[in-house]
Amino acid sequence: MNGWWEEVVDTLRSEFSDITDASQLTRVTVRLTIAAVLGGILGFEREHKGKAAGVRTHMLVCMGAALFVLVPRLAGADDAALSRVVQGIVAGIGFLGAGTILKGENLNTHRVKGLTTAAGLWMTAAIGIAAGMGREATAVLSTVLALGILSLMPMIVERIDPPEERDKNPARKTGGDSHQP
Repeated sequence: MNGWWEEVVDTLRSEFSDITDASQLTRVTVRLTIAAVLGGILGFEREHKGKAAGVRTHMLVCMGAALFVLVPRLAGADDAALSRVVQGIVAGIGFLGAGTILKGENLNTHRVKGLTTAAGLWMTAAIGIAAGMGREATAVLSTVLALGILSLMPMIVERIDPPEERDKNPARKTGGDSHQP
């Protein structure tokens, strides 16, 4: 009976041996944590504005994208294999983003909502890829720029094109996550 338990313990040890040393554990922890935090920052901004995809969604997308590139990289995948992984992430996020886009009809006006949220999820995945590839500085810089676009651009547009001006010209009624063709 004792030999059987030793075999179980050895098998469990080998199953959890993908992180081989403290350096690798630190690397994995830092990259996934950075991805989760950066995704959370963008998600907080979207949730604060009442959008459907908030903190948890952005954190999961960013950390998932980081994990998708981190695991093959640690397993020794070459650049061609990683390129295919990134292509798969981009396509998958496209489907997720498509789920956030809604088209409605209101008095013969067609409005599309959710484009900015979809683009934000796409950007969040890209930030996750950067973090997972060990490009943390690029991921942080990209998050700061994306946060600026999401937070500051609406204020700039508001000053340049106040709502009362947009109300006079229905063709110019766009804003945030809406688009009128």
